[in-house]
Amino acid sequence: MLEAIFTLDYEIHGNGDGCPRALMLEPTSRLLDLLEEYGAKLTIMADVAEILKFREYRDQFAQDDYHYEAVMGQLKDAIQRGHDVQLHLHCSYFNSQFQGGKWMQDWSEYNFAQLSEQRLNEVVGIGKKFLEEQFRPIDSGYRCNVFRAANWSMNPSRNAVRALVNNGFRIDTSVFKYGQRDGLVSFDYSDAPSNLVPWSADESHICRRDEQSSLMEVPIYAERRWIGAFITFQRFHRWWLSRRHRVASGKGQAYPLGKTHRRGRFANLFRLAMRRHAWKADFNQCSGKQLIRALDRAAAVHDRVGASLPFVLIGHSKLFTRQQAASLRPFLAHVVHCPEQFGFARFCDFDLKALRGRPNAGVHGSNSRSVAA
Repeated sequence: MLEAIFTLDYEIHGNGDGCPRALMLEPTSRLLDLLEEYGAKLTIMADVAEILKFREYRDQFAQDDYHYEAVMGQLKDAIQRGHDVQLHLHCSYFNSQFQGGKWMQDWSEYNFAQLSEQRLNEVVGIGKKFLEEQFRPIDSGYRCNVFRAANWSMNPSRNAVRALVNNGFRIDTSVFKYGQRDGLVSFDYSDAPSNLVPWSADESHICRRDEQSSLMEVPIYAERRWIGAFITFQRFHRWWLSRRHRVASGKGQAYPLGKTHRRGRFANLFRLAMRRHAWKADFNQCSGKQLIRALDRAAAVHDRVGASLPFVLIGHSKLFTRQQAASLRPFLAHVVHCPEQFGFARFCDFDLKALRGRPNAGVHGSNSRSVAA
């Protein structure tokens, strides 16, 4: 059995543009209501570095233009409604300054995995402490023990994995098999053990197994697909927004892309068209029909009688439109109409002892709040 886990990176644009009401509050409210229609739960990956800056702005200027109170109210309400909130970090916000009407970030801390172990221990600890202080008064069983790095940056892995383990995290969900980047953030997850089945992550390389590790990698579901699979209206919308809100340096210059992007335009396009790429189960960019077919393919390969495995979907609050909500409905209905094959879950519904080294792992009671050791 496959259990669909909806994860939502909860943030404004990566370059600091945008209003939290339009990019976080309103789209997340629509998504929560939609999922509840079908009995699904949302795991909000909250960018605590941004949220703390929203609070700082409120305190410094004595006005809540970045809607800190409303953001925290939404997250607390989500917990009360049975959803989950876990940690996501864009570390470049920690030292950012509000200048000229926008956040000027510390780009030296943009790449999470490249930070020192000491710095990673510090920022991960800040994020965990903040979330647990906010939500334990609401739910005494709440634990912040699931993490996603900004820009999927978990390579090189040693410092990042150590920081998560040192702070009591049990799950990372940053990796997607076949994923590759070469630029301001670089990684290669081609050798990940699985596109679906979790594994105990080796601190020297998160894509290697280490059965002694206390950190489980629960990958975002991905497939290796030809370029045609990426042609959707939703994906064009994502590309258009990324062009409008490009990450830039403090001098206003766009950061240079990696070396693979500096080659001749024709050669780049030819190479792009001829090879297969990592296609994530991204409910912002994939159509509902595409997600249905991906879920069915995953079930055909991995499903076992009486077994449960997490099928992790990813989305971003800043990208979730009403059109995407309509496209997602068929996928939600498909899960509901096939209860013998599919269900909905949160990370905290899985027993990690059962998952460790055993693909045929069960999901325990849906009311459980903590990830089992």
